[in-house]
Amino acid sequence: MSDIKKIGIEPDEWEPLKAYTNARIALGKTGISIPLKESLQFKMAHAHAKDAVYSHLNLAGLQADLEKTGLPIHHLQSQAENRDIYLQRPDLGRLLASHSADKLRQLNAAPADISIIIADGLSATAINKYTSPVVNRLVEKARLAGYSLAPLVLVEQGRVAITDAIGGILRPRLAIILIGERPGLSAFDSMGAYITYDPQPGLTDERRNCVSNIRDLGLPPELAVDKLMYLIDSAFRLQITGVALKDNNGLLDS
Repeated sequence: MSDIKKIGIEPDEWEPLKAYTNARIALGKTGISIPLKESLQFKMAHAHAKDAVYSHLNLAGLQADLEKTGLPIHHLQSQAENRDIYLQRPDLGRLLASHSADKLRQLNAAPADISIIIADGLSATAINKYTSPVVNRLVEKARLAGYSLAPLVLVEQGRVAITDAIGGILRPRLAIILIGERPGLSAFDSMGAYITYDPQPGLTDERRNCVSNIRDLGLPPELAVDKLMYLIDSAFRLQITGVALKDNNGLLDS
């Protein structure tokens, strides 16, 4: 007799499919309710997701890891002064605080091919875990491909579109922002990467390409960097990102 039957849980006919997904399927039933174990796991997942939303960037740890790239690192802030404002005013997370904009202008950095931006987004937990392996590998591959790189930028309380505010000052040919994705109940530590060619204020999200679910149980960092490099090379070749840039990597010729 299985363990499920021993504790009085009626199994679900979809039970074999659980081997292929972390989604909450085939939970079984106890009478008219889901089993207590599944109920507790749901509450735990919700707690992890909530913790991720209110997590903070490990600035000291990120600084130490990213110094391996040899690139200067600068800390900036959006116009959202704290987490509560960030959650209530998404528009402010897309804009640089005035002192951060001034700091960036004072760098007077030479225009580069690629600017890499790192922002907490809705899960600093994801950024703390996966930024370093992605950025270090991405910088290495970009240099091998001959691309010049702008200083690294760490942004607190940042949204995806803050790329445009930063791009308007640094003037890179292309910008990549690594950002914590909205936590789900099966993934609270997912990182996304958005690529924008010719970033500047006033763009909309249709001008970006996204590589999503970067994490060990999703798209592993080493594969994510390969995907990003494919999109970067394509963006420079076609001078566009967004809906006009398709990911045809790995497809068979028709």
